[in-house]
Amino acid sequence: MELTWDTLQQSCEGCQKCGLGTTRTRLAFGTGCRDAEVLLVGEGPGQQEDLTGEPFVGRAGQLLDVMLAAVGLSRKRNVYIANIVKCRPPGNRDPLPAEQEACLPWLRGQVSLIRPKIIVCLGRIAACRLIDPDFRITRQHGQFFYVKGTLMTATFHPSALLRNPAQKADAFADFLLLREKITGICNRTELHYEQP
Repeated sequence: MELTWDTLQQSCEGCQKCGLGTTRTRLAFGTGCRDAEVLLVGEGPGQQEDLTGEPFVGRAGQLLDVMLAAVGLSRKRNVYIANIVKCRPPGNRDPLPAEQEACLPWLRGQVSLIRPKIIVCLGRIAACRLIDPDFRITRQHGQFFYVKGTLMTATFHPSALLRNPAQKADAFADFLLLREKITGICNRTELHYEQP
């Protein structure tokens, strides 16, 4: 069967590979531009995302949108946003390794359909799962890595920035580096980037 957005999301809606599917209100599959050059990946939906079915719509999502806009990016134009797990872990706890593993095929499907030029991990959990199991977000944020042929980087999760505003400057610097990297790719390919 051909992989399409509809078939992928319908299969994900019916997923019962872990217990999170039984406790969710709504699946938070993903949001944004489906042919985006940049894919942002968080860890999992929170309460607002569980209610709306869309990743990063609460206070953390609003902060993320502001930071994206400051570097010419937007989920409406040139960014897609997803999570490692698509269902909310109870009490907003970290998704367990088995839950992450069960949900990874859906993220792989999204990557296959989007074919992003750059993947940005939002927070330690996504970075440890996608870049390196020993990733240290406080030391390695803003660095770029090639992982299986895809350029990846990581920055602080927006929720962590709300808890620790002192890290906002570092996170904004990471987004400025992302803009530089996109501009560099623009000079070599047809990557779409809008000046803020």
